[in-house]
Amino acid sequence: MQTEAIKKGSFYRLMRETKPSVGLMILAIFLSVVSTLVGLVIPMFTKNLVDGFSLAALDRNQILALAGAFAAQTVASGTGIFLLNYIGQKMVASLRDRLWKKLLRLPVAYFDNNRTGESVSRMTNDTGVIKTLISEHVASFFSGIISVIGSIAVLLYLNWKMTLIMFIVIPLAALVLYPLGRKMYKISLGMQDETATFTATLSQVISEIRLVKSSNAEEREYDTGRKGILNLLKFGVQEGLVMAWISPLMSVVLMMLLVVVIGYGGMQVSSGALTAGELVAFILYLIQIVMPMTQLSTFFTQLQKAKGATERIIETLDADEESFHSGKPVSTTQLPVQVDRLTFGYKPDEPVLKEVSFRMDPGTVTAVVGPSGSGKTTLFSMLERFYLPQAGEIRLGDEPIGAFSLKSWRGVIGYVSQDSPMIAGTIRENLCYGVEREVSDHELAEAAKMAYADGFIAELPQGYDTDVGERGVKLSGGQRQRLAIARALLRDPKILMLDEATSSLDSRSEHVVQQALNNLMAGRTTIVIAHRLSTVVRANQIIFIDKGRVTGSGKHEELLKSHEMYREFAAQQLQIAEEREVDYETGE
Repeated sequence: MQTEAIKKGSFYRLMRETKPSVGLMILAIFLSVVSTLVGLVIPMFTKNLVDGFSLAALDRNQILALAGAFAAQTVASGTGIFLLNYIGQKMVASLRDRLWKKLLRLPVAYFDNNRTGESVSRMTNDTGVIKTLISEHVASFFSGIISVIGSIAVLLYLNWKMTLIMFIVIPLAALVLYPLGRKMYKISLGMQDETATFTATLSQVISEIRLVKSSNAEEREYDTGRKGILNLLKFGVQEGLVMAWISPLMSVVLMMLLVVVIGYGGMQVSSGALTAGELVAFILYLIQIVMPMTQLSTFFTQLQKAKGATERIIETLDADEESFHSGKPVSTTQLPVQVDRLTFGYKPDEPVLKEVSFRMDPGTVTAVVGPSGSGKTTLFSMLERFYLPQAGEIRLGDEPIGAFSLKSWRGVIGYVSQDSPMIAGTIRENLCYGVEREVSDHELAEAAKMAYADGFIAELPQGYDTDVGERGVKLSGGQRQRLAIARALLRDPKILMLDEATSSLDSRSEHVVQQALNNLMAGRTTIVIAHRLSTVVRANQIIFIDKGRVTGSGKHEELLKSHEMYREFAAQQLQIAEEREVDYETGE
């Protein structure tokens, strides 16, 4: 019941929170009302012209007054429409700004459970529905109400008996239009969900188009996309069916009213109870009732669609976000990092890490080793504070890292991963990404030199202004790795996390990247997910994780003696290293 109440009020809550300009809204509605009131006066001019129709009756003042009325109506209506469109655009821009800020502050866990395309759809399609309602239909709503009420009042004044007869037809139309509006709401809700799912499918396929093509999965993805297209077609047809009922119904209502008014009014005119001018005015006022009724039905249809879109937006806006600035700054990193009985799982009853404990002293290198799926990458995510522990904690000195602001904590961490993510843009933009200070050309060159990236950058046609393509596809794996290291050097992190960056490289690239990593690690507290025996041997300590638990820790020689799985790991890596050394020497 409470959830249902929240849903019902979500649209109006969202409108309040976007803080539209009340002054402009009142002015726009006022101008729409003025335009409608002027329109209500025009049929009375027509009545006088019909009743006294002759060239002599058309005096100059009457013609000027009629022309002035039309001009005033046009100016007031046009200005009101523009202002409402402006307000709608501003409100949607504000809403999109809130959504964008929210999406950037949502924790990684949110994106684990929500597809990227669905979030994109919230930003574009759903907000567009709300914009259409405000900019195109709000004016017709208020002007329509005034037009209906004003016209009915004048009709009662002209001939109350004929007006009462007319009222018999209008409620019948309302009884049919209301359930159609409810049906449109349900269709709209399904349409928004299906649009979001379809957008998510498109985003995923296009972003991984190389995987699709290399896997010969075009037919499979075509079928998936076609299914989404057909589902959208189904909802579109249902929406069209509802609209197809609304328009003819309003036409039938109009025709019934005209038949009643002209038939009954004709008899009144022939008996002398009603003048011809009054009958013409009555018909014009009748049109000013029926046409706004059509606009009002369209408004309520669009309102139902906007409510459906709003519910999805509210779900995103109400999601728990990271508290980015709360907490104190990290004053010093020359303290040990202590992982104390850390327990975490992506699902509450399925822990990935189980009471993991170890200590990293300042300036030392810690290698994390273990089988695939043992929780090494999850441990890195916990250090980055992408997730909160279910039990235990991570401390810097005696302070839990949760006491520091996210901005400050992540500012002292540098992370170089295996895939070295790149943004679409130039090499310069990628190197400076996330660096809040101004970076000079000299600093760029020094960082590139230490990362052994200066050589290949100099060979590129545009140097640092060379475009890397989406996700860096125009660069090799080794080049992306060296740029990632240069980017980390520019950030000057105090704590370094390496998901060993050489594991997927060939022998030549590995040799160069390893030299760059040595430059990066110098003097920093470093934790490495180790895939290479050379990295493990040089580490100050080795943590062996198996099935989420620390099953051994110590130096290389110690674990060789005491840990059977580590001996297997070392023997396997030694064999791989020998094979790679042969490849490197022979150039094969």
